[in-house]
Amino acid sequence: MNTLATNKKDWLAWLLTGLIVIGMMFMLESQGRIWICACGTVKLWVNDVWGAENSQQLFDAYSFSHLLHGVLFMGLLYGLSSRLSFSWRLALATLIEAGWELLENSEIILSRYRETAAQGYNGDSIINSFGDLVSCGIGFAIAYYLGLKRSIILFLLVEVVMIWWIKDSLLLNVIMLIYPLEFIKEWQMSLL
Repeated sequence: MNTLATNKKDWLAWLLTGLIVIGMMFMLESQGRIWICACGTVKLWVNDVWGAENSQQLFDAYSFSHLLHGVLFMGLLYGLSSRLSFSWRLALATLIEAGWELLENSEIILSRYRETAAQGYNGDSIINSFGDLVSCGIGFAIAYYLGLKRSIILFLLVEVVMIWWIKDSLLLNVIMLIYPLEFIKEWQMSLL
């Protein structure tokens, strides 16, 4: 049976997921991340990807990139579906995403981002990293319900929309982190 809670021990997975989220938040604080935007306000959404509040509020355009992380993690963890319920695979996906949030906000990755169009980027606020985990979880659940073929279509559609909307996407982000290309940087900076 394909349900979200397949056995009585799933509550442990949900508890573990919550502990991962809380642990990530306090680890980010120990890295020097601020809890909320330095502007002193908390907003549900910020739309300006080049503004000072991007990556500082709960959700922003890059939340869609984190949603795609969830879609990818569902695909990567699909092979475990006969051994692990949805909730345990979600706990694993949350652990991976929390690990990425910690790495993404480390000085080595922040300095790499600054070599791209994100030259003034100083990292995420803790509330934004929390929003990124929520976005990942939503993507994971959506992919669970859509199945493989429709998840691939969703992935490609979100990538195209992000490239059109903010001249960035998960794929472009990965390319620019691994091997920054000057022509992509110039194209992205043409938004300014």
